Amino acid sequence: MLAFSFPRARVALSAFALLSSFSFIDFVYASPTELPVRRATTCNGSPDLCDRSFGNVTFVGAHDSYAVGVNNLFTNQDYNITQQLNDGIRMLQMQAHNSSGVIHLCHTSCSYYDAGTLETYLTTVKTWLDANPNEVLSLLIVNSDDLAPTNYDTVFKSVGLDTVSYSPSSASLLESDWPTLGTLIDSGTRLVTFMDYEADFTSVPYIIDEFTNIWETAYDVTTSFDCSVNRSNSVTSTSMYLINHFLDTLVLGQPTPDMSELNQTNAVSGTNSLGEQFDLCVSQQGRNPNFMLVDFYEYGGGSVFEVAATANGVTYAPATPIATPLPQGSTTTSSSGSSPTAASLSFSWWSSVGVVIFSAALGAFYIF
Repeated sequence: MLAFSFPRARVALSAFALLSSFSFIDFVYASPTELPVRRATTCNGSPDLCDRSFGNVTFVGAHDSYAVGVNNLFTNQDYNITQQLNDGIRMLQMQAHNSSGVIHLCHTSCSYYDAGTLETYLTTVKTWLDANPNEVLSLLIVNSDDLAPTNYDTVFKSVGLDTVSYSPSSASLLESDWPTLGTLIDSGTRLVTFMDYEADFTSVPYIIDEFTNIWETAYDVTTSFDCSVNRSNSVTSTSMYLINHFLDTLVLGQPTPDMSELNQTNAVSGTNSLGEQFDLCVSQQGRNPNFMLVDFYEYGGGSVFEVAATANGVTYAPATPIATPLPQGSTTTSSSGSSPTAASLSFSWWSSVGVVIFSAALGAFYIF
């Protein structure tokens, strides 16, 4: 039998050194500054999207998301933005106006339809983002009165959205240069905000100029949809793009959502469907649209989200059924959940098509 002996001092020293090394390792890895960065495992409802660039994902957007109501020429959605987001909308488009020095969300004019202040609206957005930490959301602001971005910055800061907003490395990015959804979630900058006019990267970098980063197809379509560039200040072949897919009809010469065609307009396939325009754009542009703006998104029973899911290579399988279309004549709330203003309520469908007073001297008309 072989026996081995070691000097006791050397054994004790070796044991101490070994224990010391373990303690050092434990100390290093226990240090909060050395912990690995959290990695999102589900992004916008799917683990398959976490490593996808923001510029390589198709999102469904709510056209005039704040304009909520039924029997009203100036509304484009049935449900408030919390319900829109819960159902899968991931871009909220809005039209901002200066109303006595306060930014309001109004349709055409605040005397026609006033959904309230931008601050109230963004407070609802912040609440939803806080409750849904694995979701990336986009805002698209139509800056109707050409307000400086610093005016919007003040409102974003008042509700705490500035700290969760993504600021790009430069004023415009190629479609391929956007970070992944996982990166946006892990970094805590899950809100991507675009503005059509007056954005200024040097003063408010997180309010991103739309048309140097995104081009759009035509809007207020009353016949059939195409995929031609309608508005852009970018190299269209390398930037993101948005398709406006909401069919209008002319009422008293003014475009308003064609309610009778909504199920087909939002459908996966068929003439003038969202799916048809999507396929047309892919065939002409060689890549998927990044954003698809729709009216009354719930018509079609989730078909708009099915189009997006197919584009993204994932399965559309909502945990709960989405909202259903509201019957004409029912009541609804504003985009942020409050009651619509008296001014907006006065423009019911039947009264607005019943009486029109033209003012030749002013070159304007009023709908009652």
